Amino acid sequence: MTLLRSAIVLDETAPPSNEQSLTDDDLIGDRVSQNLQRLRSKRYLSLDALARLCGVSRAMLAQIESGRSVPSIKVLCKIAKGLKVSVAAFLDTRTFEGVELLPAQQSKRLVSANGAFVSRALFPFDRSRQTEFYEIRLGALGEEISEGHAAGVQENLVVAQGVLEISVNDERYLLSPGDSILFYADQPHRYRNPADSEAIAYLVITHPEQLD
Repeated sequence: MTLLRSAIVLDETAPPSNEQSLTDDDLIGDRVSQNLQRLRSKRYLSLDALARLCGVSRAMLAQIESGRSVPSIKVLCKIAKGLKVSVAAFLDTRTFEGVELLPAQQSKRLVSANGAFVSRALFPFDRSRQTEFYEIRLGALGEEISEGHAAGVQENLVVAQGVLEISVNDERYLLSPGDSILFYADQPHRYRNPADSEAIAYLVITHPEQLD
């Protein structure tokens, strides 16, 4: 989001105000340049063909790809529309174009020592992010205990199958299918399955926003 906000206020004709803004411009320009080259090559488009699709001149596209020009948000939106991608695709450090399929067999799984607790990441598990999404499976009569996460972390869980008892400090809550719970997870908490069949739940973990 910091990069996106920075890109929005950039103007191709505006002079740099200080040394720091020059550095920021260079970083954004390099990232846009690399992503534009990758996206255009992936679609087997020449600069002329892309210019016709997006309404941005070939000369301007060449300057952006070579890193000699940082586009305004208006120009970037035109290019994104021509390539049928999100504007964010030009600012991302990963090769992500707005849609990413995550095959179940390739998901990152974390399993407890006794095998009773399994969490499967339902998001690309390749870098830290503010929000994480998991499938949770807890075997019959199993439990998983946490001493607490970092300050401000929240957990939002909904039970899809079976029952789960959630303990937050000394308070216990019994959840049936469809029930959900939201709590600060920076305090001791526990998942327990009191039934003799597997419980399945979906969990969203939200980390506090980092202030710049």
